[in-house]
Amino acid sequence: MSRILNGIVAVCPDLGMGNNGHLPWHPVRLGNEFAHFRKMTATSSVKGKQNVVIMGRKTWFSIPEKNRPLSNRINIVLSRECKAPPAGAHYLAADFNSALRLVDVELAEQVDQVWVIGGSSVYKELMERPGTRRIYVTRILKQFVCDTFFPEISPEKYRLLPEFPEVPQELQEENGIQYRFEVYESI
Repeated sequence: MSRILNGIVAVCPDLGMGNNGHLPWHPVRLGNEFAHFRKMTATSSVKGKQNVVIMGRKTWFSIPEKNRPLSNRINIVLSRECKAPPAGAHYLAADFNSALRLVDVELAEQVDQVWVIGGSSVYKELMERPGTRRIYVTRILKQFVCDTFFPEISPEKYRLLPEFPEVPQELQEENGIQYRFEVYESI
């Protein structure tokens, strides 16, 4: 089955998306940005189905334990090292292709949308796959120290959509940090 694959990320101007296992702006909390992430990844467009979030092991463990698994979503963790899903995770897959097979075969009747939520190598695999892909990017307009980066979004492979349903177009600001939402679609 051919489905649209989605990625969602918040990045600094240099595409930094993490530092020391946290978001770069930690401990500042961007509640509205987080609510946008939750709404996009948890809201299914098909009654009776759930969305899937696919993430690497490090991303899973970067989520505070009290927030794992991400509620109202099927959580799939990728790891070549783990032999069983980490405590709280719904499924474990050895790699991205295995996770997509799991979604399309075992979970096909339960799943609406698929969302990749990190880390760098999982985003890279998503972005290089054939088929329709959408990348939801929150552009944080302030630079923070980062040690983890989002792959470059190639203008030959992706186009910035002028608008997208449910995604605010106006400049956002919280706790003195400005940001804007963007949606890219594969060409």
